[in-house]
Amino acid sequence: MRRIVGKGLWVPLLALAVTAAACGHKKAPIARPTVPPPATASANDTAPARPPLPPEPVPEPTIVPPEPIRDEAISSASLDDLNRNSPLRPVFFDLDSSELSTEGQRILDANAGVLKQHATWTVTIEGHCDERGTAEYNLALGERRALSARAYLISLGLPADRLRTVSYGKEFPFDPGHDEPAYAKNRRAHFVITAK
Repeated sequence: MRRIVGKGLWVPLLALAVTAAACGHKKAPIARPTVPPPATASANDTAPARPPLPPEPVPEPTIVPPEPIRDEAISSASLDDLNRNSPLRPVFFDLDSSELSTEGQRILDANAGVLKQHATWTVTIEGHCDERGTAEYNLALGERRALSARAYLISLGLPADRLRTVSYGKEFPFDPGHDEPAYAKNRRAHFVITAK
């Protein structure tokens, strides 16, 4: 070893060995988050700032229901008069649908209340469609609409034997127009009091 290390070669080798040993034991510095300094209140600040107040609620419009037909007027009215000024409202459907909307369910809830007050009434639920589509398709769709309204009323506790259904398809439009507003009026389940 003396021959290899010889004259002055051992000093650089020793420095290299010490440097390598020292580098292997150093740890990387750890970054620590700093805490922000506390806010200093100025002489003018006496209370902490308050969040803004929530906006004022918008008042709901008051919905006034139609005046109910008096019981004595209903008892003495003929079936034609009852159906002309019917307390039962029609339910409207979307295009090519027999599914009840939330609005349709609300209307049927009100109709069920009227039918429960008049337990002797028998009602026919007519299914109607707009003029688009074949006669066969519209008869089937009208039937599904009438049955959908009937099933919902039965789920509210009305006896099934008081509720009959019939489909007229596109045969008896409520509105004879040929545009979307007319079509929307014709896609319906219509209630006809057939016995009281």
